[in-house]
Amino acid sequence: MSYEPPRPAGRLLLTPDDKEAPARTVRLRGLGLGRGPEPALDDYAARLAAHTATPYAMVNFPDEDGQFYAGLHAPARGPAGPDGGDRPVLGRRLPRDHGFCPHVVVRRKALVLEDVGDYPRFAGNPVVDEFGIRSYLGAPLIDSTGMVLGTVSVADTAPRAWGRGGLETIKATAADLAVRLEGGPAYRVPPA
Repeated sequence: MSYEPPRPAGRLLLTPDDKEAPARTVRLRGLGLGRGPEPALDDYAARLAAHTATPYAMVNFPDEDGQFYAGLHAPARGPAGPDGGDRPVLGRRLPRDHGFCPHVVVRRKALVLEDVGDYPRFAGNPVVDEFGIRSYLGAPLIDSTGMVLGTVSVADTAPRAWGRGGLETIKATAADLAVRLEGGPAYRVPPA
């Protein structure tokens, strides 16, 4: 019999099992992605953040070791925490149990969370307390083989009514970027 320590009260962490992670890692390496930050993907994320008026926008390539944001737009300072001090700003790497992108990858569908506090499954996620994330909008990057390469997403520190327009934007952005990623250097010139 094994012993598993109890989880803190209020934390319901149900990160889905990502059975495609080993194959995704191989595919990403074959495309030359997922090893380091990509300035063109940072630009892509910055344009997406500006378009959606969000503080965070990410191009995430989850692998066997966790999540890696090859494209990232983040504010210079984190939002105020409960003690009045600044929370940390999201960095390039996160464990698999942090955030909502792992759910998008396994579900293979867009995820809209207007207020993560409304969803017990997501309200206890570490990014809520650590980074102050309160809303999320993400879609999978599905390549021509049907593999989910990762996600494109935006997040805010306040609840957001993303609406149908937000959902359509993130899905179209993901479809466009997936084609560009597979095309090699073409992705280096993101659309305006």
